[in-house]
Amino acid sequence: MTESNQDIAARLIEAAKRAGAESADALVVSSDSTFVGIAESKLEEAEHAESRDFGLRVLIGPRQACVSSSNASGDAVREMAERAVAIAREAPEDPYCGLADTVSAQNPNLDLVDSEADPAPQTLEDMAREAEAAALAVTGVEQVEQASASTGRLDIAIAATNGFVGGYGRTNRSVSVSAIAGTGLERERDWSSEARRHRADLPEPAVTGRLAGERAVERLHPRKPPSGAYPVLYDARVAPGLVGHLLSAINGTAISRGASWLLEALETQVLPLGMDIVENPLLPRGPASRPFDAEGMASAKRALVDDGVLTSWVLDLATARKLGLSSTGNARRGTSAPPSPGTSNVRLTEGSRSRADLIREMKTGLIVTSMIGSSINATTGAYSRGASGFWVEGGAIAYPVNEVTVAGSLPEMMRTLVPANDADPHRAISTPSLLVEGLTVGA
Repeated sequence: MTESNQDIAARLIEAAKRAGAESADALVVSSDSTFVGIAESKLEEAEHAESRDFGLRVLIGPRQACVSSSNASGDAVREMAERAVAIAREAPEDPYCGLADTVSAQNPNLDLVDSEADPAPQTLEDMAREAEAAALAVTGVEQVEQASASTGRLDIAIAATNGFVGGYGRTNRSVSVSAIAGTGLERERDWSSEARRHRADLPEPAVTGRLAGERAVERLHPRKPPSGAYPVLYDARVAPGLVGHLLSAINGTAISRGASWLLEALETQVLPLGMDIVENPLLPRGPASRPFDAEGMASAKRALVDDGVLTSWVLDLATARKLGLSSTGNARRGTSAPPSPGTSNVRLTEGSRSRADLIREMKTGLIVTSMIGSSINATTGAYSRGASGFWVEGGAIAYPVNEVTVAGSLPEMMRTLVPANDADPHRAISTPSLLVEGLTVGA
């Protein structure tokens, strides 16, 4: 009988205690995935992968060490635990490391596992071909770089010497297309991708393919825009990155190190009135849902920003202890490193106007649909990024642009955000298109 992830996690904990660990936790991650890729109407890739990896963290006083492996044999687990304990005894002291004092008994049904059987490889190939055909049917599309479909399942188990035992699984179904429009030196590429926990929620492959083709054609014949101070509309595809800068700035790691442009901003206005940022790890079928965090702390819905006011940091146990606070249940980790803070499903308040309404209102300015490179000062929030998209004149799109630089100050940018109503609820950071006033645009 195949040993379960939770059985392996329990064995790791017992081995750690026998090796001399004062406390320990174990993370076991198994995955099973199939990927099919089509290029030039031919099968280009067909891959199936299965893996099971695990990590063990042991603690001796104020010292800790992490080791990882994929060999679950009895001898390998024993040697792994002994090695971890030996490393921990020599590790530098960290007065903030340690397990939770209490454990979470929460295990809600988040409907993260598709009850339907995994699509067969032939079904995935058919989905990819359908997406490719839809992209090629768009006038101006000359080639589909790749159309792909995939399916997979991830199962996670955690156990710790404080009594916590938990696990959950999640499935993933996806379709992705990269299309090329134009010929010769006048070629432009763009893409579209969709992923869901359940196949029934996935858009038809043709919808994804057609959108990739249309986006590529729209980018043909780019020009250089004028330089100066203009309003900039971050398309819903890239707006999550803007919110991501704020999430990074309120991450406990940055705050505890004193390296954040929001270091003194708790309980102050950081977004316009009426705007919230809500994290909901318990969102059914959510892209980043989880019943508990990587330290066994219960997940809960909460506001990070309420009516424009920053109300909370994003903390795991270690950063919370360093700041004299309580964990917010935001620990994340891989098998080879200790926990660190991170968010799950994040939602920014939508506005009442459409993206088209904001384009009309901006009159002259830039729409950003993709970004290249980044220069962000984590301490001051000075912001400069390469971008491409569309130039707007007279409240309408005039022509595509590329190799543009957009610069500003993140604290000022955040306080002037104007949201549209087009957020994609299926993204881990769900953000509508965002209009920002007075950025510096350079060609």
